[in-house]
Amino acid sequence: MTILPASTNKKLGLVIDLDTCVGCHACVINCKEWNTSGYGTALSDQDPYGANPTGAWLNRIHTFEVTPMAHQSKPKGQGVGEVIGTAGEARVVHFPKSCLHCEDAPCVTVCPTGASYKREEDGIVLVDEDKCIGCGLCAWSCAYGAREMDQAAGVMKKCTLCVDRIYNEELDEIDREPACVRTCPAGARHFGDFADPNSNVSVLVKERGGFDLMPEQGTKPVNKYLPPRARTDLGAGAGFAMPVENTDEAGGLLGWIDRALSGSTRSKGAN
Repeated sequence: MTILPASTNKKLGLVIDLDTCVGCHACVINCKEWNTSGYGTALSDQDPYGANPTGAWLNRIHTFEVTPMAHQSKPKGQGVGEVIGTAGEARVVHFPKSCLHCEDAPCVTVCPTGASYKREEDGIVLVDEDKCIGCGLCAWSCAYGAREMDQAAGVMKKCTLCVDRIYNEELDEIDREPACVRTCPAGARHFGDFADPNSNVSVLVKERGGFDLMPEQGTKPVNKYLPPRARTDLGAGAGFAMPVENTDEAGGLLGWIDRALSGSTRSKGAN
């Protein structure tokens, strides 16, 4: 069993904006590329071009269609995004998921060899692959499914917050952030120190009502999510009515289509 540090000097982590994530998977691909050529053994794939491809990924995106309830409230501490639309108004939400670098990380305390550990200097949870025996206990204890067994290496893999990148003085300072953050085209991912109340991530969480993922688990995840913003109806507050075009005398192909569809509608209505 590995002992968690009583406290950490920093709390490095991510803020993920569910309102601006477009589900493009750029973060997933860049994460795979960087961690295949960087810290630890390469992330393997099995039968990548076959019928049943599998592989180890440190970051995945899940996509959901959400139908919110009107005036839906959340328990205290879970953000202020109570209403993300009107009742019955469906929307698509892309949900990136990786290791949350929890303060009370069960994946660390359950590890029998000490391979899984949390760093005192910055709070990053890592795996010492030389000590990992591939027992899978840490994966079983993770409430978020954020660990994956690399079938080729026989060791557990997880997000490292690109620890070999964020401290790399050979890189330009602008590039010293996790690969997923650096590559996100929508600006939906943010990296910083949550122990600093004035950091970019702390300010975002405060202003947008950032929330923990599954706080009832008691793991105190460092990473936070920003809720989708409330929608605004098109034309709301515009102060004028959109004109309706009269297409009765339209000519050409579009006119023919218009008359055909109109006739079909009248025919169905008559029946």
